[in-house]
Amino acid sequence: MSTLAAAPESKNKVTLRRLIEEVYNQGNLAVADELYTANAVRHDPATPDVPKGPAFAKQIALRYRTAFPDLRLTIEDMLFDGDKAAVRWMSTGTHQGNLEGIAPTGRNFSLGGISILRFANGKIEEEWVHWDSLGLMKQLGIIAQ
Repeated sequence: MSTLAAAPESKNKVTLRRLIEEVYNQGNLAVADELYTANAVRHDPATPDVPKGPAFAKQIALRYRTAFPDLRLTIEDMLFDGDKAAVRWMSTGTHQGNLEGIAPTGRNFSLGGISILRFANGKIEEEWVHWDSLGLMKQLGIIAQ
């Protein structure tokens, strides 16, 4: 592969790593403005009613960091093909804050998910997210095992 062909992938990889580390793990929501296009779209059955652009990343990160102040996402695998990336991730945390009307349980969780992202000029333009939301509810004791 030529250096020119590898350059966009490298920029996309940096963007993806910054999303996980800075926005989700550190809670630096302002970084989302640098990582998403103004019209970025998220497809996630667990969070269907989010705004377009960086606002949805900020809203979702804030929601989960409020409920799980020790939230930690870890990248397990990343694959890139042109303007798209697939990432398999794990997340952990302790339920210490309100989550969509669910009072804190003090329970820990560990679950995985997969995100597919499409980039435009090194920024996230679209993402599809699938994660074990049922597993989360079971681990928090909200629904029976």
